[in-house]
Amino acid sequence: MASATATTTPALASSPTASRQLLVATATQHSFGLPSLPLPPQSSSPALHFQGRKPWKLASYCRRIAGNVVAMATGEAPAEVATELPEIVKTIQEAWDKLEDKYAVTSIAFFTLLTLYGSAGMISAIDRLPVLPSLFELVGIGYTGWFAYRNIVFKPDREALIAKIKSIYSDVIGSS
Repeated sequence: MASATATTTPALASSPTASRQLLVATATQHSFGLPSLPLPPQSSSPALHFQGRKPWKLASYCRRIAGNVVAMATGEAPAEVATELPEIVKTIQEAWDKLEDKYAVTSIAFFTLLTLYGSAGMISAIDRLPVLPSLFELVGIGYTGWFAYRNIVFKPDREALIAKIKSIYSDVIGSS
């Protein structure tokens, strides 16, 4: 085991960085093969503000290092990211490989996202108007009540709605 000796001059011992280094050096004398942690930047340091680091990033950094040290101390290997892709990604890749007209699908996806973005902008613009949001809310509540009364409250109507949803689902997905 290697031991570190701490020697500082009186001029350096008065600075906070030197005293922290002295503390780290004396702490490493009694370590049991664990790597020493790097010194985190001080929050009062002007260099911290120039680098654009946030205090929560510093805390996250310290927690990550502490987790690695605990894993090393217990002899466990740090958790690695799984290299196997989730099943949904595999399914999407298989479906993409089966497509014949990838250009059309990509165009439809792009214009769908563009439409959603435009719709969100239009809805936020309408939402800023003083009277319309409350009016639309009342219309939505009224339509929801009408739909529930017409399709959900009574059993024959509910069964017809379920049958209609299943038929639309089978039309979209296809019969299996």
